[in-house]
Amino acid sequence: MTKMELRIRKAMAEDVPALRNLIVESVRALQTEDYSLAQREGALEGVFGVDSQLISDGTYLVAEVRTPEKPEWQMAGCGGWSQRKTLYGGDAWTQREDSLLDPDHDAAKIRAFFVHPDWSRRGVGTRILQACEDAARAAGFTRYEMGATLTGARLFGERGYMVLERIDVALKNGEKLPVLRMEKRAQAGAG
Repeated sequence: MTKMELRIRKAMAEDVPALRNLIVESVRALQTEDYSLAQREGALEGVFGVDSQLISDGTYLVAEVRTPEKPEWQMAGCGGWSQRKTLYGGDAWTQREDSLLDPDHDAAKIRAFFVHPDWSRRGVGTRILQACEDAARAAGFTRYEMGATLTGARLFGERGYMVLERIDVALKNGEKLPVLRMEKRAQAGAG
């Protein structure tokens, strides 16, 4: 396996075209075992996508990697956290609820994780998740919640997230996309 260097940074508005491409490539390549072609394409039309509110809030992160063979930084993954009520969905998702959460009572939302197929199973998602949890904890949150894809649920389960319920998201093309609402409590003294 090629040695890689990985860095995490905040996403910026100028990243949006590259983020869109990354999301499409991730969904089409990595979700084939969990979702049908119609489900994946339907989700790309309305649920999966860039959430510009996360970028504006400064809570959407990009993982970049480089290797000795490819010394230029390249986008390998993305994901974020939110202090807003929306559980999942990008800009095209119509069922958004952008009011702010109360860290004393609510769980921070872990959102919009996608890894480029070339970098899957290399720790990219884990590093983004850790950065999101650390930032949410620094903002006062003691719980994290997400609407995980069946594909992503494996990673999140390994990182301590528990399934609370299954949600069947209705897609514009008539398909339903099963996602899992998952939750984790912050570890005392972590950080």
